[in-house]
Amino acid sequence: MSRIKQALTPVIASETKQSHKEESMSKDITKEGLPKEAFAIVGDPEDPETWKLPHHTKAIFRALRGSPLANREKTVDWYRMPAAVAALSRAGYRGERVQADPENIISAARHLARHYQKADKPVPDTLGALI
Repeated sequence: MSRIKQALTPVIASETKQSHKEESMSKDITKEGLPKEAFAIVGDPEDPETWKLPHHTKAIFRALRGSPLANREKTVDWYRMPAAVAALSRAGYRGERVQADPENIISAARHLARHYQKADKPVPDTLGALI
């Protein structure tokens, strides 16, 4: 075996192992290509139609697998957060408030507020009013 091939063998094996992990995770239930952990409201873990307010990127898969390079807080999708926050408000996102019971709305508001706090970002007034 050539030296180059010997050097690449561990890399190829690692990539193959990684792709098998990703395949097994992709067989899990997802919505919008995201696992239930990426949503602020999860009614029924087995029914993606009950999952609401996505606010993480697909990088959350690595964090859920325990990758030392991935941290759940680093997977927050700050482009989607304003929409998730607005959906909790009475005015809603694009005029529609998320359909959820008051307990789930408050729980989601606390969850999203924790992300802002952990990122040292100011908690939006909308969340502050709910929590």
